[in-house]
Amino acid sequence: MNGKSLGLRPFSRQESILKTTKLNLADAILPALIVSIALVAGAIEPRFLSVDNFMNLARQLVPLLIISIGQAFTIMRGGLDLSMSSVLSLAGVAGVILMPEIGIAAGVAVMLLVGAISGLASGVIIAWFRTSPLVVTLGMLSVTQALALMLSNGVPIYDVPAPYVDSIGFGTFAGLPIMVWMALILAIVAALVLRHTIFGRYVYALGSSESAAAKSGVNVRLYTILVYGVSGLCAGIGAIVLTAWVSSAQPIAAPSLTLQSIAAVVLGGVALTGGRGTIWQVFLGVLVLSLLSNVMNITGVSAYFQTLIVGIVIIIAVILDRFRRT
Repeated sequence: MNGKSLGLRPFSRQESILKTTKLNLADAILPALIVSIALVAGAIEPRFLSVDNFMNLARQLVPLLIISIGQAFTIMRGGLDLSMSSVLSLAGVAGVILMPEIGIAAGVAVMLLVGAISGLASGVIIAWFRTSPLVVTLGMLSVTQALALMLSNGVPIYDVPAPYVDSIGFGTFAGLPIMVWMALILAIVAALVLRHTIFGRYVYALGSSESAAAKSGVNVRLYTILVYGVSGLCAGIGAIVLTAWVSSAQPIAAPSLTLQSIAAVVLGGVALTGGRGTIWQVFLGVLVLSLLSNVMNITGVSAYFQTLIVGIVIIIAVILDRFRRT
């Protein structure tokens, strides 16, 4: 008696169809949720559907999208980065302090350099000593936060060049804010890197099975370091956008941004265990969180309830991740 006579092959096909259907349903949840939130918000508060509010929403989601892209690389690789907000703070403080002395362009370069070096440092420790990304990036969070506080003497720095603020923070091109263009370009580049480069393929391979990737000849240490370098670079780009938008460098800037980025990445559909996900999914997750925040702000919801709702969304994100993998 063979497998065919027992009907095992038809059963396996049905199982595959059911699994595919479940994945498609999970992936359809966020677009449906986004549309539902927009319709309900527009019915409750007509101002939500105004052009000004949509422009404000676009600006609001930019820092989270930039940080979430960097976070996505680490999660797809099978890790995570808890230091991104503090790296952003350090990069912003260092760049703004030096801008009056070395100029705007060089100050921006400093932000990118500080972010990349911080990320690479975490990557080196994780890769060479085979330590937990959770513990290493938690330690890097404390180190970079302390450096930001020491450089700024614990107070915000408001001496930001006006041309820098006017161009990046409030400038527009083709009807869209410059900072939105920066986030879009970063998202497109990140998507192309993941889909069409060897580096992108290795990120997925390491997230799926590090041992299998190593046996296939992948330089695990090198690509782990590069992944965290990308994460740190995104934190530096986030510093450029945020300091220009708020016209200051904060030694403790957007402390909740790291946790929100993890929530957005997982909520969008990137596997928390690594090896799967796209930048489009990251964008959807960011859009949901930003949309919820915008709606709650425009309708006057208390900040305490906003924190509660973000926490609930994080829990839902973990449940969705489990749902996708079963």
